[in-house]
Amino acid sequence: MAVGDVIASAPAPGAPRGVLAKVTRVVGRTGHGTEVATAPATLDALLGDATAHGTVPVDPRAVTGEPLAPEVKVSWARNGGLRFGPHGAQLPLGTLRLDVGAALPTPPGGPVSAEASAAGYLQLAPEVDFSYEGSNDSKGDKGDKGGGVGGASLTLAGAWSSQWELKGRAAASTAAKPLRVPFAKLHADPVVQVGPVPVVVNLDLTCYLQIDADGKAAVDVKQDLKGDFAVGGSYRRATGWAPIARARMHGTPVRATVSAAGKVKAGLGAEAGIGLYGGLGVTATVAPYLRADVAGSATGATDGTASATGRWSAFGGVDLSGALRAHLDIFGTPVFERRVPLGPLNREWKLAEGAGTVRRAPAGARR
Repeated sequence: MAVGDVIASAPAPGAPRGVLAKVTRVVGRTGHGTEVATAPATLDALLGDATAHGTVPVDPRAVTGEPLAPEVKVSWARNGGLRFGPHGAQLPLGTLRLDVGAALPTPPGGPVSAEASAAGYLQLAPEVDFSYEGSNDSKGDKGDKGGGVGGASLTLAGAWSSQWELKGRAAASTAAKPLRVPFAKLHADPVVQVGPVPVVVNLDLTCYLQIDADGKAAVDVKQDLKGDFAVGGSYRRATGWAPIARARMHGTPVRATVSAAGKVKAGLGAEAGIGLYGGLGVTATVAPYLRADVAGSATGATDGTASATGRWSAFGGVDLSGALRAHLDIFGTPVFERRVPLGPLNREWKLAEGAGTVRRAPAGARR
C-alpha cells in the first residue's frame, strides 16, 4: 500500500455496500494487515482511460427482503420450476415475486358489501447495467491516467409482470394527496466485474400500494400487466448527464365492473434507489395503476352483461418519475448543481367502458 493507491472492494464484512477509496496515509502494519487512512475516490482515478461495460442480472437469492405489512409474501425463482400461489403459477428464471393483500379505508357508514380491498402479485426480473469510457485524452500531466471521462452510464432495467385487483368503494387520500402504503423493502448489491475491478451497484426497492379515491365509485377491476422498464442516467463529455427513462408495458382486463358516480386511481409500484459503492445516484418510481371514472349513474361489466345510464371508463396505465442526483460524481464527471428529473413519463390504455343504457345477454346465451 502506498499513498495515492485506489482501493475497490466488493461487499465484505464492515463494508456491506463495497468500498471505493484512495489511500491518503499509510499508518503502519497491524496484526490484521496494513492500516491506512483513506478518502473517497472516483472511478476515473481507478479506471483512467479504459473502457468497461457490463450487464448483470440481479440474483434473487442475494436479495434481502423485509415485509412491511402482514399479508405480504416474498418468494423467488433462480432456476425455474418453483410454483407459487393458489393457481400454481410458475415463476420465470431469476424472478422476484411479492404477493400482497390489503384492506382499504371506506366511507364512514358505508355498507359491509362496499368494503374495499387491493390484492395481487408483482414479479420482477431486474438487472443492472454499468458502462465507463475514458476520454483517451493525453492532456494530463505525466503519470495521470487520462484526461477525464468520455462517457458513462448507470441503469436499472428488467421485466415486469403483475396481476392485481381493486374491489369495493375506497375512500383514501391524505390532505388531497394519494395515500401511499409501503408493503416491502428489498435490497441487493450486485457486482459488475470489470477485469480485476469489482464495480458494486447498490439497489434498494420499496414496493407500495397507492390509492386516490373519493369513496363514491364502486369498482371491481382486475388487470394483467406485462412489459419492461429502464431508469438511470448516461453521460457524454460533450453534452453532460441525461436521464434514461422508458416503460413498455401493456395491460389486458381480466375483469372490469364499475358503478356509482365518482373516481378512483390505485397503483402497485416500486420506488428504486440506485448507486455505486454506497453513494445514491438515481431515484426512480415505476408505478403501474388502475383508474376508473364514472359520470352520472352507471353499472357495467366485461363478463358478458352490462347496463349503464351515464358513462363509465376503466383504464390501466404506468407512471415513471425520478431524478439523477449529484452523487453520480463518483464517476469523476463534473458535478451538476441540481437534480435532473427523469420524466415524468405516463402511458395509459383503456381497459373497458360503457355508456347510455345497455343490456347484453351473457356470451353463448340463446337469442
